[in-house]
Amino acid sequence: MNRTARLYALVEELRAAAPRPLTVAALAARFEISTRTVQRDLQALMETGVPVRTTPGRGGGWSISPEMTLPPIHFTAEEASALTAALAAVGAVTPYAGAARTAAQKLAASMAGPASTAARELAARIVTRPTRTDSGIRTAVEQALTHNTALRLSYTDAAGRETDRVVEPAGLLTAEGRWYLIAWCRTRRAGRGFRLDRITAATPTDEQSQSHNLTELLLGSTATDAVRPTALASLAPQTDTESPSRRPNA
Repeated sequence: MNRTARLYALVEELRAAAPRPLTVAALAARFEISTRTVQRDLQALMETGVPVRTTPGRGGGWSISPEMTLPPIHFTAEEASALTAALAAVGAVTPYAGAARTAAQKLAASMAGPASTAARELAARIVTRPTRTDSGIRTAVEQALTHNTALRLSYTDAAGRETDRVVEPAGLLTAEGRWYLIAWCRTRRAGRGFRLDRITAATPTDEQSQSHNLTELLLGSTATDAVRPTALASLAPQTDTESPSRRPNA
């Protein structure tokens, strides 16, 4: 059994026993591996966000919250390949790139059979050119979107002019392989689009942002016709925004 399969099997073993904890020794005997390997595997699961926890003392051990784990997913080979290609497109400037890596690990652990084979074979045939970006900028944008707070940023426009602004994030636009933060700009007192790779500095604030309608902020820009990606239709309620296709003004 390879490590990925073993990690998935460990999760399922803990799920089956939940809420009762299992000892490292019991898990080692179950999978015929050393206790050191079990400890290393459990630590890896924790680092990827799997809700495993340890209870010290007599009667303790490792356990998992069954309702918070990912059950086996029966992807077709084509679906697994599509997910692999989508994850490969996640670059350093892509929002939530760090979370995408851990999500990929969870998906890999949940797949088996032809789907797993197809995903691994395709993954071995995809390469990408590295990009140099400041992950701190991406993190600041993520935090502002997640916590609905204002964001202080320095931005260089297409003409090379750099300005400092405080913005209230409304959402994200993706077009032609680039990502934009759509926000209400307090300096311009209007909706603006900021290309993520042109943001030179970003600092989260503790100021709560007002709620802004993404569709309304895009009105009058080159992205007025932006719609929600069809692949996300099942994840969000229907609104006027369906799938981004062109660039907004900055």
